[in-house]
Amino acid sequence: MMRSMYSAVSGLKTHQTKMDVIGNNIANVNTVAFKSSSVTFSDLLYQTTSNASGANATTGVGGVNAKQIGLGATTASTKVNITSSGAAETTGDGLDIRLSDANTTNFFIVNNGSENLFTRSGSFYIDGSGNLCMTSTGYNVMGWQVDPTTGEIQKDTVSALRVMKQENLTSAPEATTNGTVSGILDKNDSDVTSEAGKIMTLNFYDDLGYQYTAKFAIRAVNKDQCEYTVELASLLDSNGTDIIANFTDAQKASLFGNQTTSNSTYTLPTSATGLSSGDCYYDTGASTYNIVLSNGTTAALTPDNATNPTSFTYTDENGAQQTVTPQDVFGFTALEWQNIQNSATTNVTGTMNGATYTIASPTVNYTLKFNTADGTFDYVNMSGQSKATLNLSSSGLFTNGNFKDISIDFSTCLNQNNGGKSTIGADSGDLDGTTGKGKKLGAMIGLSVDTSGKIYGTYDNGNTTLLGQIATAQFANASGLEKVGDNCYTTTLNSGDFDGIGVDISADGSKMTTGELEMSNVDLSTEFTQMIITQRGFQANSRVITTSDTLLEELVNLKR
Repeated sequence: MMRSMYSAVSGLKTHQTKMDVIGNNIANVNTVAFKSSSVTFSDLLYQTTSNASGANATTGVGGVNAKQIGLGATTASTKVNITSSGAAETTGDGLDIRLSDANTTNFFIVNNGSENLFTRSGSFYIDGSGNLCMTSTGYNVMGWQVDPTTGEIQKDTVSALRVMKQENLTSAPEATTNGTVSGILDKNDSDVTSEAGKIMTLNFYDDLGYQYTAKFAIRAVNKDQCEYTVELASLLDSNGTDIIANFTDAQKASLFGNQTTSNSTYTLPTSATGLSSGDCYYDTGASTYNIVLSNGTTAALTPDNATNPTSFTYTDENGAQQTVTPQDVFGFTALEWQNIQNSATTNVTGTMNGATYTIASPTVNYTLKFNTADGTFDYVNMSGQSKATLNLSSSGLFTNGNFKDISIDFSTCLNQNNGGKSTIGADSGDLDGTTGKGKKLGAMIGLSVDTSGKIYGTYDNGNTTLLGQIATAQFANASGLEKVGDNCYTTTLNSGDFDGIGVDISADGSKMTTGELEMSNVDLSTEFTQMIITQRGFQANSRVITTSDTLLEELVNLKR
């Protein structure tokens, strides 16, 4: 009778233990990555009142089983349901990561400052030192670093992932090495036929990330034959200063284009006959330049230089001294006069003797030719050539040494009717839009994690840089891990040790999913069912104790 009471007490204890586990499961129903536990019972050592006997062939009596009385129940084990994953909860946070593996046997590796622990809770953030940490505890997330030589992940002993180091906050600039000209060049565009030409700009970077602008002028030479010229008009720095303004034609030719010379011949009238006020002529008899005054008389023009004058003076009808330019006298165009004035740098030479004079005007440009049949690109500079080079580096004209030569591809531009409006323009980068585009110094604007746990920094110059990789740990017996609180586990003799290196989660086809968290795998319906069963068991054991007490009371009463 006492045995029954003690057995019932052990039953109460075991059912209380199971209720404790159920209560803990329900309490953590919304705990991220919590793994539910279950309890199993076992019976206690039995008291044998009679041993078993075998059959007796002589007497013909059969064997008798042993007589045993159990001494109650005890907790056999508390098993963690670790291989069952919880539901996925979408958070939208790029640093919330869910381990998507078939058997839920992968664990994040975190460090509390003294030892490595393991968790499936992937709620992370970047702390003030730039480390990737657990949101709830601040433990450092462990992984592999980037080899500074190769730029690839070095899968060595795991260490804290400091993804926002000072050197990672910026991305190095890149000098532009390619450009592409595209769009339509319309021969009826007034800009194309003008003296200034159709201006096309190309923005580019040097090695330090400073931006420059190259301006090209496209002019019609023989538009009916689809022939044009491309000239480097200016090269502006970030302050708008033209850094080639004082370059000679030879220097400009070494930068872009070929230098050619064209001669222009002009003839002045030799008498005042038929001329109007302000018109000039050359008196061959007197060998003088003259101007017609408003009263119909003429006045001699006195040049400041006999061969290449920069001004002429004369006395007008009122006796006042006046000055005119060679442009006024000879009828130069503005561009021709500019060339003459800049003869020291442009190597313009001219002969101005008498009524006939010649100006030799050097130009620096490339020939741009299109197919006359369909307006498609033919060549630039020479037959079979589709690219022209802006020789910023190889020319040796710049002392900073930060430029790269830029190869400019003209092959996609067209010479077709577009209603008199040209859309031709230049962009940095090759035909693919990215190669050789060049970039400014980039500032980090975000972090991202791919499915294999690789962490990338993104920058405002378009660069993406690999910063590290989150490692995971796998165990032969994940259920053997020991819970230590804060959603973390530690190794035991039965779980197997951690090798200090970890594994790439993608090695077995598993992955990491960002913007999601793994929730608890607690099944409330199961827990409530178990709670009812446990309650009934507890009540039954209580009744055994009550009944045993009643029987003992009856025995005491019999003694009376």
